[in-house]
Amino acid sequence: MLTIYLKQYNKIIRNAEPELLDTLGYDDILWIDLLSPSIKEQKAVENFIEESLQTRQQVEEIESTSKYSETENSIISNTNFFIPTGETFDVEPVSFIISNEGVLVSMRSAESRTFREAEKRLQMNYRGYSTGYHIFISLLEVRIDFDADLVEFVAKQVAALSKDINTEDTIDKEVIHRINALQENTMILRENIFDRQRILSSILRSERFPNDIYPRLQLMIKDVSSLISHTDFTFQRLDYIQDAALGLINIEQNEVVKIFSVAAVVFLPATLVASIYGMNFKFMPELEWIWTLPNGWSIPMGYIFALGLMILASGLTMGYFRYKKWL
Repeated sequence: MLTIYLKQYNKIIRNAEPELLDTLGYDDILWIDLLSPSIKEQKAVENFIEESLQTRQQVEEIESTSKYSETENSIISNTNFFIPTGETFDVEPVSFIISNEGVLVSMRSAESRTFREAEKRLQMNYRGYSTGYHIFISLLEVRIDFDADLVEFVAKQVAALSKDINTEDTIDKEVIHRINALQENTMILRENIFDRQRILSSILRSERFPNDIYPRLQLMIKDVSSLISHTDFTFQRLDYIQDAALGLINIEQNEVVKIFSVAAVVFLPATLVASIYGMNFKFMPELEWIWTLPNGWSIPMGYIFALGLMILASGLTMGYFRYKKWL
């Protein structure tokens, strides 16, 4: 879909007819927005600005020159916009081209709140957007505001995770997966904000933008630096939470090992007694210890003595453990 923003009758007019590009000049158009454009729409825009649009592969390149570059006829900038999807977000590459005449061309493949908000600001204060340079800066401003919302959203998720770990008695795999997912999201968010900082720094060094834009750039760079610091803090907090979770898991495992170890030591004396009486000695007087009741029943006292000795040995071992506060 192609959307053209025109300057007519002291207001901004929105139009979606590619044929207008054949009849209008640079002075009539502020912004051309391409959303999943057809080949015909791409060709029409390329013919109008006399510049090739960026391919998706070019937009997704990580080299600094692909993020911002200036040619003889235009300024090209590629960045990523985040699109929230429930508990996480998708990364959508966006390409911008600003011609020397001040016409902005944006190309993307997904809907974005950033563009809707920028369009709303454009319609409400059209006098503040005399060129495509101003619209481009406005889009970055809106994007930085939304990035701040995402940073706050991730921080709330981290706080909720920390609270869950402090209140739960056991730590399962799901908690570790949540920590890893938040670490991944925070890292992607930080890298994306850092790319925004590089673009702003490149614009600040450029001499092509209108002079009234540079004071706004200084404020935007400060905001981006604050966001990077905040994401660094969030990542450090996640590291701390991960260490705490792994520590709790180790404690749980040690408790299980402790139980088995204590059980083995407690029953060791009893096992020793049973082993001694299990030997086939020729002389074992305990076997002759028999108590005959008045009714004629016989009770083998040797077995009772052996059982009592095993219970006594285990009880003494347990009592010693409790005395040492090992249990």
